[in-house]
Amino acid sequence: MGYRYLACLIGPGSETNWSETNAAAAEALGRAGLQLRHASESVSIFTAPDTPVLRLQQGVVVGHIFLRSGRPATANDLPHSLDADALASHLLSQCWGDYLLLCPSSDSPHLIVMREPSGGVPCVYTRGGGLGIVTSDISLCGGFGVSRSEIDWDFIAQWLVFPHVKTVRTGLKHVNELLPGTSLLLTPDAAAVREVWSPWAFVECGHRHNVLGDAADDVRSAVQTVVAAWADADRSLLLELSGGLDSSIVATCLRDTRAELTCFNLSTPVPGADEQQYAELMASELAVPLRLGTLRFEDAAFSFALPPHTASPGVAALQHAVDQTMERAAESFRTGSFFSGGGGDTVFGYLRTAAPAADAWRERGLAAGLASVRNLSTLHQCTFWKASRLTLRKLRRPPRSALMEDRSFIPDSVIPGCPTPHPWTVPPARAYAGDIERITDLAGTQIFRDITLRGTKRWMRLPLLSQPVVEACLRTPSWMWIAGGRNRAVARAAFADQLPASILDRRSKGSFAAYSGAVYRRSKQGMRAFLLEGQLRERGLLDVPALQAYFDAELAARDTSFMRIFALCMVENWVRNRTSSIK
Repeated sequence: MGYRYLACLIGPGSETNWSETNAAAAEALGRAGLQLRHASESVSIFTAPDTPVLRLQQGVVVGHIFLRSGRPATANDLPHSLDADALASHLLSQCWGDYLLLCPSSDSPHLIVMREPSGGVPCVYTRGGGLGIVTSDISLCGGFGVSRSEIDWDFIAQWLVFPHVKTVRTGLKHVNELLPGTSLLLTPDAAAVREVWSPWAFVECGHRHNVLGDAADDVRSAVQTVVAAWADADRSLLLELSGGLDSSIVATCLRDTRAELTCFNLSTPVPGADEQQYAELMASELAVPLRLGTLRFEDAAFSFALPPHTASPGVAALQHAVDQTMERAAESFRTGSFFSGGGGDTVFGYLRTAAPAADAWRERGLAAGLASVRNLSTLHQCTFWKASRLTLRKLRRPPRSALMEDRSFIPDSVIPGCPTPHPWTVPPARAYAGDIERITDLAGTQIFRDITLRGTKRWMRLPLLSQPVVEACLRTPSWMWIAGGRNRAVARAAFADQLPASILDRRSKGSFAAYSGAVYRRSKQGMRAFLLEGQLRERGLLDVPALQAYFDAELAARDTSFMRIFALCMVENWVRNRTSSIK
């Protein structure tokens, strides 16, 4: 399922015959399952029949949009007297959801597009030949005679050295992504992007909670509202219930909804990821059966077909295995959407550094700083003096860079430029270390949706990354999240009366490391040939001797360096898919 749309803008000086082009495009897009939903002198908007569209005087909203109360927004709920920029500001302050605002101009050829902060509706754009196109799927551009399938090899080199960094660039030439929380002014001749929502606004002193109880109430209210709203919208859902804190919080918020709920727990053929006992406990609290699934080794492929909308590398072997297993389960149980607690660690402030204690010291002074150091030592089971030393070091050192370089298996001759920073990873002056770390991590969660391909056939809901939840969690200072020496302490306090004690007090987490290691050992020779005979090598982007030496060596116990091999195969697989689509 997913959200599918395309908006096309044509300039008055274009050599293209608009009426003929629009008619031909409508026919081509019709074959792809899209219908014309809005037409003006210079802009046409097409969407799939199952993609929600809300028509406004200023334009259209594509996707699901709710009022802050959780009720679906209607045209009557939204102002009609505001211009496009003012309307976007209104939606950001009064609404939330997975949506995109598209506002064509009535007096000049331009289109304003605003993508809400959670990024639930994919959005890439391109220009050329007097046309401007904004779409969820760049392969749809062919309907307007525009081809955007040429690989941007400079970006690929950059990605290999700076993996998993979210930027406006994609793996395709002349194709950019409109990042969540930004607005695009598109004309046939130019594209200008500006930030319209920033997480930094919610960590300012005037917005921060001062009392843990208030923070817990805010977080609980936000999570309950968004989970109930999504459940009411979808009605039939498959909850990915690991038994961990995050998915259990989502589960308990589904308790009194009208949705038809299926709880699904995923395990592996090798030890490490089995959390079934906790998932069964949570399912019994909801009085629903727990369905079980196991990741098969054969699903963890390193070479597989990708849908044409993937504009950048992102889907690796483990994610492919999870998607395949979840899709089979959803098909078997006939559910309409996936619900996940994904992103919970990030929004619930699960930092593994001394930054929270450093923040308390700077914000509240000596007494609060010492109390947070004690919480830090309890959390990490180290001495008070070690926790103090790490806190002082965090206070003295500059914040970590969002650009983590990895040159393993990359030749010295490959020297890409640094990626353009994500706007959220550029902190204001005197920002706290914990806020820098959690907002940097928040920017990284935007990759979740890109790599979750099971969301192409059914709705993929990540309620903990919805705007109201993110804002409530940002208003909670980082040091509150380690209160009492427990990680995600505010979330635990918020749902203390809703969760079984064994889940509420859990410290352990399941891990797919053993499964991934077993996949590597089983697929080692295949991955070796895949990389050493592939296009990355042809382009001189791989250090062949280093790769050969790595594949020749035995993998040591607990060594997870093979994850880099999976990442390289992921890029090679994407390149091969895009190359085959050109042919």
